[in-house]
Amino acid sequence: MLLSSLNPATVAAGADVADAVRIDHAVLSRSDLVGAATSVAERVAGAHRVAVLATPTATTVLAVTGCLIAGVPVVPVPADVGAAERAHILADSGAQAWLGEKPSDTGGLAHIPVRLHARSWHRYAEPQPDATALIIYTSGTTGPPKGVVVSRRAIAADIDALAQAWQWTPDDTLVHGLPLYHVHGLVLGLLGSLRIGNRFVHTGKPKPDLYAAAGGSLYFAVPTVWSRIADDTEAATALRSARLLVSGSAPLPVPVFERLAELTGHRPIERYGSTESLITISTRADGERRPGWVGLPLTGIETRLLDESGSDVTHDGETIGQLHLKGATLFDGYLNRPDATAEVLDADGWYHTGDVAVIDADGMHRIVGRESVDLIKTGGFRVGAGEIEAALLGHAGVAEAAVVGVPDDDLGQRIVAYVVGDADPQALIEFVAQELSVHKRPREVRVVDSLPRNAMGKVLKKELAKWA
Repeated sequence: MLLSSLNPATVAAGADVADAVRIDHAVLSRSDLVGAATSVAERVAGAHRVAVLATPTATTVLAVTGCLIAGVPVVPVPADVGAAERAHILADSGAQAWLGEKPSDTGGLAHIPVRLHARSWHRYAEPQPDATALIIYTSGTTGPPKGVVVSRRAIAADIDALAQAWQWTPDDTLVHGLPLYHVHGLVLGLLGSLRIGNRFVHTGKPKPDLYAAAGGSLYFAVPTVWSRIADDTEAATALRSARLLVSGSAPLPVPVFERLAELTGHRPIERYGSTESLITISTRADGERRPGWVGLPLTGIETRLLDESGSDVTHDGETIGQLHLKGATLFDGYLNRPDATAEVLDADGWYHTGDVAVIDADGMHRIVGRESVDLIKTGGFRVGAGEIEAALLGHAGVAEAAVVGVPDDDLGQRIVAYVVGDADPQALIEFVAQELSVHKRPREVRVVDSLPRNAMGKVLKKELAKWA
């Protein structure tokens, strides 16, 4: 069963938990979840697909859970999505109705409310493992967002592999304040908790004081949030009682890693994944946690690095290659886009991530970044933007850094760095040349007030390239 802890027989046998979910001032016991979500299931059973306005509320929790009980695919829609993008998601997904919170513009679809206090104890047969659970729309950096079709099998396989790697058990209390329309917050945070059976606390906003007050054992956050916590000594010190801190969705700067380790006593877990693959690589609770490295493939996941000719790349920790993945956590394709699916899923089942990485002799992976924007070919060298960013963040005057390659008649591409902080650009260029190699130094450093980021804290490199 995908939502193992919500098995009615298990709850009836005495496995109830009074505070299984805490979110938006609501507290739901496990029996509350089963009864209320099953009531939702009765209202949507037989539907083709439904859209859920994925606000961090009990309504969203019950809407998603009810659909999964009934075997109805969920299309999570960000609450702050623009009108054109929302219209595209509704039309492309074929959603038949809005379930849960009602948006200001329904797009002509019917609305089905969620009744928080309704209860049903009807038993639904478990859907087939290959049935679609979610259709999650990507950020659309290369055109309109694409619907990523994620199966129940993939979600179950991913959560079980992470439970093994992170020693995640029902005794944990998982805390995060992340959006419920992405893999990080929705699949790992909410569905992971419902499968494992641990307590789940959503803080509403991912603020340091709220994380500190939550009393969790397992915390999820993006690097921007961890950076704020590292800057708040009181909040960071409060996390010393936790068991594991997990960072993802973007690279965690090494200085933030080290500051968290100092203040909390925990070296953070770093992991790698995507909407298409879910989480596939991670450092382990019982293994090495090396700053800047995302660890080893999860159980059941294969990885490979290829050069531009399709040959295997040496696992020496230095040579950059295109990262491909294979395993049970992969998506089933892009909805209505067989052409786009064929571009990234080959006939042998390998997913071409579009990311570039290095692997060392022990199998540890370090993500360099997106091949399209983070692999810089300059003066005959292949340079990873992430390595330069890590070096810049090691300078006391740099708070944030992002590096891009821009066209150059002489070099092919010129390395340009954007930094937030208080440092002399020429001094930063010389600093990187000393820390790394001369050919990896930025040819330009531009000091800016802020870096453009998306909702998950990822720097929008294509926007920076336009600035250049």
